[in-house]
Amino acid sequence: MLELLTSETPNGWKVAILLEELEVPYKVTPISLTNRVQKEDWYVALNPNGRIPTLIDHDAGVDHDAGDFAIFESGAILIYLAEKFGRFMPSDVAGRSRVIQWVMWQMSGLGPMMGQATVFNRYFEDKLPKVIDRYVRESQRLFGVMDTHLAAHEYLAGDYSIADIACFPWVRGHDWAQVPMEGFAHLQRWFDAIAARPAVQRGLLVPEPPKPEEMAEKTVAQGKNILA
Repeated sequence: MLELLTSETPNGWKVAILLEELEVPYKVTPISLTNRVQKEDWYVALNPNGRIPTLIDHDAGVDHDAGDFAIFESGAILIYLAEKFGRFMPSDVAGRSRVIQWVMWQMSGLGPMMGQATVFNRYFEDKLPKVIDRYVRESQRLFGVMDTHLAAHEYLAGDYSIADIACFPWVRGHDWAQVPMEGFAHLQRWFDAIAARPAVQRGLLVPEPPKPEEMAEKTVAQGKNILA
């Protein structure tokens, strides 16, 4: 009933992780960033922003013609799934707000800053030290926000929730983004606990990882798409 259109990126992985945690059946439709499938008309009709991921609920009962309901923006997808299945999101108003605050924080801060650090460290043709330093420092500041909070909390918003799922893949990419994580002991404890979850490990394999000989080509293509 659920279809995930996705590729190998942190925003794609966080939705796949939640689907694996929910243990619900879903279909995976890989979207080739190399071939810019996310810019094709049929895909943009589902996701006006032309990015991944997109989730289609084929049994939502919203569209009288098809019964399909498409959701774009990874944070919105996490909230939709958590509310649909009643898991990984508290039902009380305050608890729900705490989770959504951290999801919004990831969408507006951690994701964009880590994304820019990755772009300027890995993909931008000209190395701009001041620009790189700006995004690396801001990413580390955000790591510090998490570290300080996690010093007094096991997870970001009470129990393990979509707040943790939203942030985990971006923290996981710190080596690739060249953002050091040393010195954040509480963040490291949180990261290790989530990385050990079987559903998280399965979600990180969605869609099927590229073969080693394909990786260089896909990496360059993804970088070009980020810059586009």
